[in-house]
Amino acid sequence: MKDTGKSRALWVVFLAVVAICQLLPFYFALTTSFKRQNDLSSVFLFPFSELTWDNFSKAITDGSILLAIRNSLIVTVVSTVIVMMVAAMASYPLARRATRVNKVVEFLILAVMMVPPLSILVPLYTQLSKMGLLNTWYGLSIVMICIQLPQAIFLYTNFLRAIPISMEEAATVDGASRWQTFTRVVLPMMQPVTISVVILCATNVWNEFALSSYIMNRAETRTIAPAIASFFGTQGSDVNAAVAGSLMSLLPILVAYLFLQKYFMKGMLAGADKG
Repeated sequence: MKDTGKSRALWVVFLAVVAICQLLPFYFALTTSFKRQNDLSSVFLFPFSELTWDNFSKAITDGSILLAIRNSLIVTVVSTVIVMMVAAMASYPLARRATRVNKVVEFLILAVMMVPPLSILVPLYTQLSKMGLLNTWYGLSIVMICIQLPQAIFLYTNFLRAIPISMEEAATVDGASRWQTFTRVVLPMMQPVTISVVILCATNVWNEFALSSYIMNRAETRTIAPAIASFFGTQGSDVNAAVAGSLMSLLPILVAYLFLQKYFMKGMLAGADKG
């Protein structure tokens, strides 16, 4: 009993240390965002006596952070929804029909996943410029969809292969068409991997910096990462305003999690039960 108590206490201490390490950066961000730019005090000290909102005002006026949040929301939602729909439908024949053509397609999907997106920046930028898609949310959305789609198809395909085909055969015997079988039988069983695809795709698109900084280079069309990076330049930097903008960009994520956490937990628990 004593050993069990000691082990539990050690686990509590370990988890507390991990939690503190995870929360410290957010605390540092809070203290920095409420300090004046010339305040050189420690990041551990919260400026209770000289608290200022100027950094948030700079993030809104100089960095156009609200426009950046709007642009990122549009690109993230559109890209995630299309990737989820297309990947789910594309993975079904790949998982259920082991033909040579499908094997070649899977190999090509894996090959595309190995290509760094920045390696195609020049031809991609040239093509988008010719098509008039620079500084447009649908231009960036198309690029994000093409980048995230291979990974999503790969995840869906491998998940479907682990699901027995017996339920689909039973639905076919009952007179269901292939589309009805997919939408009413297969798609509900894909909820755990769908949650994973949504989280991965939305996170990658929301945090994307390298490509979006070239494709969306105007102040009114920039997404969050390039907007925050605009506070750092060769003539100087405004760390306080950049941190304030970063905190503001967290709000949509927190709101989305608060409203959708039951679906995230449901998908995780379903995946655990399946395992």
